[in-house]
Amino acid sequence: MRPRRRTPPERLAADAQGRNRAVRQGQLEGLFGHVRRDSVEGEFPSGADAGTHHVREAQDDFDRATLGAAEADGLRLLERSKNGPSVPRPLGISTESNPQFLLLEYIESSSPKIGFASRFGQALAAMHRETQEQYGLDYDNFIGKTVQKNDLESDGLIFFREHRIRFQQELARKTRGLPTSIDKRLDLFCGKLETLLNLKDEKPALLHGDLWSGNHFASHDQVPYIFDPAVYFGLREADLAMTEMFGRLPEEFYSAYQEVFPTQPGYTERKDLYNLYHLLNHYNLFGGSYLEQADRILRGFLD
Repeated sequence: MRPRRRTPPERLAADAQGRNRAVRQGQLEGLFGHVRRDSVEGEFPSGADAGTHHVREAQDDFDRATLGAAEADGLRLLERSKNGPSVPRPLGISTESNPQFLLLEYIESSSPKIGFASRFGQALAAMHRETQEQYGLDYDNFIGKTVQKNDLESDGLIFFREHRIRFQQELARKTRGLPTSIDKRLDLFCGKLETLLNLKDEKPALLHGDLWSGNHFASHDQVPYIFDPAVYFGLREADLAMTEMFGRLPEEFYSAYQEVFPTQPGYTERKDLYNLYHLLNHYNLFGGSYLEQADRILRGFLD
């Protein structure tokens, strides 16, 4: 079993979106009908438990097939990083509409032991070395149930401003509503963003995209695994900042990352600005106090 973690409120609400369970190979046809084998041919390979596999099953009427395909594509992209965190291999997507699910390789997890946090930090730094010429991705995917726009840009500032902050700002105007005062502060923030970011020598980095503490675990042999991604090539500090959004990881994680791939000076002072994207998205998805949290960050950078 994975170690018990404190679950943020929005993740409890998001449980309506999908469910995880392990099934044995022989149960697949009986439980779910036909499966399209996306990454293997013939029989499914045995997992860590003699043919047990991991199922992520969608639970509502959202575009579940598209969500599953986007997650599978993201995992395959993360898998390209030779020294990065490991990922469970996507094995197939169901061809039937009810239930719709993504079949993943089953990885036995365990409690992190001494040295795991350092290995995780080193692995994430290695993954962030993976790059391409432009920020973004050649397809859009999802952050939770929100479409994540990944329009390709040569400038990281433009990408983050337009396709992360501005996109969520416009979505908030159309859905839950955005108070005029906060709307104006978002405009001011976007105008000031060039002075807040430090993009010297930075290149588009392969990001997990939603790296809160619930989206990684230690395998039985203490290999770092990540899952449930919202992949794109972006500003690597965004991944690091997300690890602090619901409580920091152990200090050894950050020290190991900095030893391998130091961030630009001033990261500590600017890290909260990256989480504006996630806070605005959480507001658009769940409402509640997330807009107030975002506004506090805005005020901190504008005062």
